[in-house]
Amino acid sequence: MENVLRYQDFVGSVQYNSDDKVFHGKLAFITDLVTFEGTSVNELESAFVEAVEDYLELCKAVGKKPEKSFAGSFNIRMQPELHRKAAVVSLEKGISLNQLVVEAVSKYVGQ
Repeated sequence: MENVLRYQDFVGSVQYNSDDKVFHGKLAFITDLVTFEGTSVNELESAFVEAVEDYLELCKAVGKKPEKSFAGSFNIRMQPELHRKAAVVSLEKGISLNQLVVEAVSKYVGQ
């Protein structure tokens, strides 16, 4: 089950509130908070597309880049034994631990 919506290059989270009987979400990977909601899947999808379109118009109006930029680096936390195993494999392959992680993530996301 995938709890995201996609439109153009934007991704939005999806959750369901059973108390209010409403689907809700927010745009991911932007520097602002943009939310959307609906009482049905169709309503939620329409609200998501409208939220993206409104956000793009706002960004254009104020001269702002809509997407959050990624630096290309992040910290990884893992079990010490897994860290050791990865270090051994990187040594055996003759590559850095960083390159091993890049290869693993690339394979996982299908690049």
